[in-house]
Amino acid sequence: MVLQILLLIVGFVALILGANWLVDGATSIGIRAKMSPLIIGLTIVAFGTSLPELIINVFSCAKGSSGLAIGNIVGSNITNILLILGIASMIYPIDVSRISIRRDIPAGFVATAALLIMANICIGGDSLTISWTEGLILLGLAAVYLMLTMKKNESPSDEVEAIQIPMPWAKTILFLVIGIGGLYLGGELVSNNAQRIAKSLGMSESLIGLTVVAIATSLPELITSIVAATKKNAGIAIGNVLGSNILNIFFVLGISSLITPLEFDTQMNFTVIFLFIAHALMFLFVFTGKGRKLSRFEGFLMLLAYLGFMTYSILSR
Repeated sequence: MVLQILLLIVGFVALILGANWLVDGATSIGIRAKMSPLIIGLTIVAFGTSLPELIINVFSCAKGSSGLAIGNIVGSNITNILLILGIASMIYPIDVSRISIRRDIPAGFVATAALLIMANICIGGDSLTISWTEGLILLGLAAVYLMLTMKKNESPSDEVEAIQIPMPWAKTILFLVIGIGGLYLGGELVSNNAQRIAKSLGMSESLIGLTVVAIATSLPELITSIVAATKKNAGIAIGNVLGSNILNIFFVLGISSLITPLEFDTQMNFTVIFLFIAHALMFLFVFTGKGRKLSRFEGFLMLLAYLGFMTYSILSR
């Protein structure tokens, strides 16, 4: 247990350093490519911070633990919205761009709906499973979303972040490589050891996936968004969360279902529906108050909603 706790600490350190370097490197390369901070968060940073979910799901599916894989993704997405955006907006209010309202938030609803439908309705496989056929559909949706993201960049009027000077190419690449490597290493250390500690405490596999593993694999998004918020880089903060959530369902679950059919526990239906509620709450808060932003108070309410969800999940199982 002592060794596992020490490895957890090492994982946290790797996550913090990796997230900081990744934000700097991604911002630099994005500026060179004339990409907006939002697009940087939705693509480069979102892919980097989704690596822990992808790696854990691949290993879980290879070992036949598909329930853990689905619980990891659904729990991570709820954590990303309520916990991460809640904390980030409490640090610094997050302005939400028009393109996020028109494209990224609706895409999150579509991704959640696709998960709910494919898990409960037979599409090229058994009901209550996500088959390889459905996985190909999810990957196709991921490709469509990424093409729309790259094609429809933001207009300059949507930018709220200050213009920055990019780092030299060598330093930029070094920061990206070390940052993603740090996130991967940290996500692995934290997730593996958190799972072992939870099992030693007698928690079920599905509950582990929904809570401990979901929180652990969301740590890269949490640290990255906190770092971006402290730097007042709201585009990366919200783009990272929205992009990661969409890629978690379309890309990570798509890849996972190609390895093995993902069995769906009907008890997870409530959790997926709650993910809809989390999306709706975020969407509602964007249009309340002054401007299109998530305020500190709204972030606090999102954090309370997350704590309520976690308490219910633990006590009901």
